[in-house]
Amino acid sequence: MKRFNHLLHLLIVIILVVFQSCSTKPVDDDKSSAHVLWYDKPATYFEESLVLGNGKMGASVFGGVESDKIYLNDITLWSGEPVDPYMNPEAYKYVPEIREALANEDYELADKLNHHLMGKYSQSYAPLGTLFLEFQHSENVENYHRELDINKAVSSTSYVLDGVNYKREYFVSYPDQIMVVKLSADTKDALNFSVKFDSQLRFSTSADENVLKVEGYAPYQAMPNYHAGDEEPIKFDENRGTHFSTYMKVESNGGNSLYTDSVLTVSGATEAVLYVSIATSFNGFDKDPAKEGLDNKAIAQRQLMEAGKKEFAEIEEAHINDYSSLMKRVHLDLGETTAPELPTDERLKRYFSGAEDKNLEVLYFQYGRYLLVASSRTEGVPANLQGLWNPHLQPPWSSNYTMNINVEENYWMAETGNLSEMHRPLLSFIGNVAKTGAVTAKTFYGVDKGWASCHNSDIWAMSNPVGGFGEGDPVWACWNMSGPWLSTHLWEHYQFTQDVDFLKNQGYPLMKGAAEFCLNWMVEDKHGNLITSPSTSPENLYITDEGYRGATLYGGTADLAMIRECFLQTIQATKVLDVDADFRKEMENALAKMYPYQIGEKGNLQEWYYDWEDADPKHRHQSHLFGLHPGNHITPGKTPKLAEACRTTLEIKGDETTGWSKGWRTNLWARLLDGNRAYKMYRELLSYVDPSGTDTQYSQGGGTYPNLFDAHPPFQIDGNFGGSAGVIEMLLQSHQNRIDLLPALPDAWPEGSVSGICARGGYEISMDWSEGELNNVTVLAKAGGSTKLVCQGKEQEIDLEKGETVTMEW
Repeated sequence: MKRFNHLLHLLIVIILVVFQSCSTKPVDDDKSSAHVLWYDKPATYFEESLVLGNGKMGASVFGGVESDKIYLNDITLWSGEPVDPYMNPEAYKYVPEIREALANEDYELADKLNHHLMGKYSQSYAPLGTLFLEFQHSENVENYHRELDINKAVSSTSYVLDGVNYKREYFVSYPDQIMVVKLSADTKDALNFSVKFDSQLRFSTSADENVLKVEGYAPYQAMPNYHAGDEEPIKFDENRGTHFSTYMKVESNGGNSLYTDSVLTVSGATEAVLYVSIATSFNGFDKDPAKEGLDNKAIAQRQLMEAGKKEFAEIEEAHINDYSSLMKRVHLDLGETTAPELPTDERLKRYFSGAEDKNLEVLYFQYGRYLLVASSRTEGVPANLQGLWNPHLQPPWSSNYTMNINVEENYWMAETGNLSEMHRPLLSFIGNVAKTGAVTAKTFYGVDKGWASCHNSDIWAMSNPVGGFGEGDPVWACWNMSGPWLSTHLWEHYQFTQDVDFLKNQGYPLMKGAAEFCLNWMVEDKHGNLITSPSTSPENLYITDEGYRGATLYGGTADLAMIRECFLQTIQATKVLDVDADFRKEMENALAKMYPYQIGEKGNLQEWYYDWEDADPKHRHQSHLFGLHPGNHITPGKTPKLAEACRTTLEIKGDETTGWSKGWRTNLWARLLDGNRAYKMYRELLSYVDPSGTDTQYSQGGGTYPNLFDAHPPFQIDGNFGGSAGVIEMLLQSHQNRIDLLPALPDAWPEGSVSGICARGGYEISMDWSEGELNNVTVLAKAGGSTKLVCQGKEQEIDLEKGETVTMEW
């Protein structure tokens, strides 16, 4: 029945597309369709809203007529308090028992014992509240239009009612740390509205000297949405948790403004500018936000007053200059398009039917870059599962930092997409996790050197395995390899920036700590190979030859892949810095002893130590392919048999999967140099998903909501970021001191151009191509050095000074 409904929906979409194509003029590819989302009706669901952000404050704008709703977020507003890393101080004593059970091949006992290696759940990212703009309008309007220009990070809503043109403009400024809403009417005294605030958190409102003030606080505990049986999953205490302030003030042209203790009212105006200032008491992952917190009231007041000293035009110009300077670093053109000019949701439905829309592909790519700028500019607080935008008190998976793929996928295109500054919140967060992780390594795993981190984290930089002290399932709760995975981001940042000071002072010490844990965690198998024990493969189950379905094993391929990549990169870092020769030798010796990759009877890369069956052969995770991507020690050129085994694994898994997984598979196929398969995954990532069906539905696969948010489903932002990263992987790859140009160019993109994308070694690349072949390339050396350009069988050595540019025909 589900399949019939899906086919019926697809048939209706195709009929609509044919009708619209006949009645709508095509647009040129240089028009706004590549950088503007627009709609002809207000949003009903969160997944239809237009999102804004300055890396700290977030807003989701619905654009209603009678009532305009704006969800507000602050990336530092979470439930909870600093984590106690010593929560399970004797957990490590069970490690020998688990290893003994595994040595005896008693996997059922190992699974049971693994429950002892669990700690508390993460805390949750909280919704700050909702701003309501109430108007004395009917819904009977004409020429309704709402849009978001991602080059400017400005959203707008406009319509005509009773002959009056109404318009609203919204943006969230990074330079001024303020949200601004400008409301206007083209008829004198026609603007009448009120401003109200509501929240799922505890709060109170008051009016003070023409400022509407909201004071509130988040819970000190919020259990995950999937955790059943809690009588009181959300716990509030005014003397605990993070406090927040939201201050609002309006400046109007004409008319009157009235402030009561809960409502701000403007009447008889022609134009009004609303300023919204937000601050929280969060003062770092290790500071009690109630007792050692920042003065959120003073910060909110200062931001509001400083903005009030400036003209609207000055604030807007500074905001647009800030955003456009980041967004316009990269330009992508995929050639001419015949797609008609339609609202973005209709474009998405049309594309879902199989129609061409190259500018939608460009828009989705650039939207990923936009979302990263909007959600990742706060030190130590990276973009979470939903980036910056969350309306739920118990959001899906706590909207936390899920570190077995998701938070890392958020940052795959930070460097390649020329947004290196946006990588810093994650890099500084890793330093926080390493501090609690040193305790986790000792108390959960009995390792006295280095640091460990696991499946989940939060703003308090928790690093322990989750699972509620034994009630969870080892298949997701007991994985402990996010340390080596996270450490690869430190090396990536160095490779793209060539910032030796960063590597020496911040990157390498953390990389070394992750490597030290791995060196001391691995043990020998019965053949003398180094393995991890116990091990799990993220969220997947095996079936032994005897038929047991389990999670706990030894020598999981994903573990060893991540450790290999960590060691290889840390070895390179020691050479760059000329330090720790003895430690380098330890890693080199360990690499030589590690249990090698195995190719199964089906030709697949084995996920398990033995050639066992997967409980779910089409499972969304493909963690054991880490060496292919995001790692790079498996390549078609240097390890062709392993690369082919990765290809076979992906064929077995198939293409139907969740949103973030489609993003990952886009990158994996690009690394296999199969541009057409990568493009297929990218197209499927843009499959239209109805916003009203936001429950977790792994079996139905992922896609894209009307506002271009990734549908896991429900909404997870990692698919957006993974998709954007995949576009660059199709156009540019750079490893082992070589830059491959158009390595996985799909047939669907025979002509185009790109500028501003980045390669390892500190290079910025611009190029254009036609008929599937490269025409010319320009290379800017940000750091200086030599490298090799490779494309379509031709190689070219280049040697550039810092700041030097070379252009060559190909």
